Amino acid sequence: MTGNKKSCFSGHCLLFILLALSMAAGCAQVPITERRGLQFIPESNLTSMSLVEYDKILRESKLSSDKEEVDTVRRVGNRIASAADDFLRDAGMQEDLKNYHWEFNVIDDDKMVNAWCMPGGKVAVYTGILPYTKDETGLATVMAHEVGHAIAKHGNERMSQGVLAAIGGIVLSVALFNQSTGNRNIYMAAYGAGASLGVLLPYSRLHESEADRIGLMIMARAGYDPREAIPFWERMNSQAEKGRRPPEFLSTHPAPSSRIADIQKYMPDALSYYKTP
Repeated sequence: MTGNKKSCFSGHCLLFILLALSMAAGCAQVPITERRGLQFIPESNLTSMSLVEYDKILRESKLSSDKEEVDTVRRVGNRIASAADDFLRDAGMQEDLKNYHWEFNVIDDDKMVNAWCMPGGKVAVYTGILPYTKDETGLATVMAHEVGHAIAKHGNERMSQGVLAAIGGIVLSVALFNQSTGNRNIYMAAYGAGASLGVLLPYSRLHESEADRIGLMIMARAGYDPREAIPFWERMNSQAEKGRRPPEFLSTHPAPSSRIADIQKYMPDALSYYKTP
């Protein structure tokens, strides 16, 4: 009897923590979309963790020695970074500028078709994506998209979601204390699938769409034609199709048709920032 009361008490405490964290995250807002996101990890802590991981990746990777390649990435990156800073100021988020220390590196890996921007503004572009970017505008599309993730603080939101999902699993485990092992396993498996399909994957697709939208505005501000984003994503989609893309509801990225349609919808806003050279 005492054990049951203790389990219930622990469950109530964990549930309270879960609700408290959710409520505390209500003030975090994504620029442009104005969506309120779950972000309860201090940004300074996240930036410090990202810097450690970034340094580790650079140490373990082969950096490009192609001067023209590196100079191009850094030239485009600096323009995107400057536009991103202006974007934050215009969005009333100038306080966030202190968290971004922009840096751009090229990792020599022709098999990796990827690029990323960590919280804090550390950016890496893999040589494998350069055949798809083709030129500086294509490169600007990629880098602005990745910077869009950082500005929207998607890394914080994903990590916060993961913590919350883990706490929810603990709460459920405590609540099922008196159930048989078989029933507990069934409930926990259902919870894991529900958290992934119902929350984590949809939010990941939402993050991709937000990064597309923010990225369009940033590349346009930087002087790159946002209309060129469409042929870039079409090239990327043709590459993805070679790997048997999963159904959209099981994917972390929107379906190609959904992504292109959304980009076309946001294009008039992006073009309002674009000044023809």
